[in-house]
Amino acid sequence: MAATHAKTSPKISLGLIALQKWYGGDMLPVIDLVKQADERGMEEVVLTDHVIMSDAVATYPYGPFPHTLDEPWFEPMEILSAIAVVTRHIRLSTGILIAPLRPAILLAKQLATLDALSHGRVEIGIGVGWQQAEYDAMGLPWEGRFGYMDEQVRVCRLLWTEAPASFHGKYVQFDNLYSLPFPAQGGDIPILYGVAPSPRQFARIAEYGNGWLPMDKDPARLAQQIDDLRAAFNTAGRDPATLKIRITPTPVPGPNGTGNVRATLEASAALVAAGVTTLNLTPYYYCRGPQDYPAFLDAIDTWRRQAT
Repeated sequence: MAATHAKTSPKISLGLIALQKWYGGDMLPVIDLVKQADERGMEEVVLTDHVIMSDAVATYPYGPFPHTLDEPWFEPMEILSAIAVVTRHIRLSTGILIAPLRPAILLAKQLATLDALSHGRVEIGIGVGWQQAEYDAMGLPWEGRFGYMDEQVRVCRLLWTEAPASFHGKYVQFDNLYSLPFPAQGGDIPILYGVAPSPRQFARIAEYGNGWLPMDKDPARLAQQIDDLRAAFNTAGRDPATLKIRITPTPVPGPNGTGNVRATLEASAALVAAGVTTLNLTPYYYCRGPQDYPAFLDAIDTWRRQAT
């Protein structure tokens, strides 16, 4: 039987999916929404990554794909950099960044630059994605993507702490290279993996990462999976208490056709008991438009005050 973890107050992250629709496709006002959330104490902002989209959405592995093919997907590193400039506290993340679509050295430089610019606020979520068409369009191999991602993380950790640095792997090789600036967090930028639950993937997280972005929202199954991941951390000689788990709860329907923020947070208590440390809420699913956004933030503030 899975253990029930001690009750703690989860962090709240702000998902930015589809918010540009409120402004006729303009992403700039969305950045101002994040600034407001930063001023209200929201802990994290999360962007989703797709370089291209294709009709492969018909084979989306998690049910019906919730967006149309012509949905814009803004490049996360660029948007997060803009957010970093106008905020002071909110952490900057993705859910997920499809890491193998970027060259390893470029990824290291992008994340180091963002972390330096934001004074150490990067907490990146990575994965390999589910859409082979993205790899095909960029001339990249679909096979071996997990092994390449492992090397990417190793290259990042190396280039974030050493200069000059040398690396000799299966996919990446270099000698005596300088990649500066170092991140403000050094090699300790938290990396969360968006992967399916399995012993192999949990061993990967325990070796290379700091946390997990699960898709399964059933509290009982999730509790067992998190226990398995904690066991993998123990096996790797790492403290399972440091494990970060971020999940997007299913919105509880409200009376106006959107999700009820308070009810969703209260219904997430079982997820938190299972070991979830961050709940990701997307305003687009809880607000009819920007006019509802202040009330969305108010509801989170009220819940947090009462939960502590």
